[in-house]
Amino acid sequence: MVFFDKIKQGLKKTSDAVNHSLDSVFAAFVKVDDDLLEELEEALILSDVGASTAAKIVAEVEKRAKLRKTTTADELRDLLREVLTDNMLDNQPLNTDGKPAVILVIGVNGVGKTTSIGKIAHVYIEQGKKVLLAAADTFRAAAIDQLQIWADRAQVDLVRHEEGSDPAAVVFDAINAGSARGCDVVICDTAGRLHNKKNLMDELSKISRVIERELPGS
Repeated sequence: MVFFDKIKQGLKKTSDAVNHSLDSVFAAFVKVDDDLLEELEEALILSDVGASTAAKIVAEVEKRAKLRKTTTADELRDLLREVLTDNMLDNQPLNTDGKPAVILVIGVNGVGKTTSIGKIAHVYIEQGKKVLLAAADTFRAAAIDQLQIWADRAQVDLVRHEEGSDPAAVVFDAINAGSARGCDVVICDTAGRLHNKKNLMDELSKISRVIERELPGS
């Protein structure tokens, strides 16, 4: 589909940007030293890998470099590739054995939750699963309409309420609709929030309680 070709093109831009950042680091060094490792960690963080993950990756790269007596930046690049691959292979896939399984998507503002939901829904549809979306971000302007667009593109149903509605009520209706319609996966969008916003975190706890009550163990 043309639409998902555009997604691939967008991801390629991200990949190219990360590669360019790392290329710049390795091009600036000849031998492996503390400065190179520090620059590598910074490049990973700036590429949105995350500070703790970047530190873990660089620590493992450094450990393997010492064991193998790696001395050049080019050799270190190969080690980085190896460590990143190993980390990806260690990841376990989402458990979607429930009927339906529930994926609750959370995160801070602007990280791409709604867009990611559209992509995840498409992946499950390609696997032959029946998917339902829940528009539980009821506060951000146009969030519900945005998710509706993604639902239409992925050709899945969407449970939605009016803007300003109780998000937990949306999730409640979505879970029950998903069960009644024989869905395999229910994916719930939520509003962006920070951990220090108590009212929003309380809201998230309420959503979690509703899911556990309606589908214990999901």
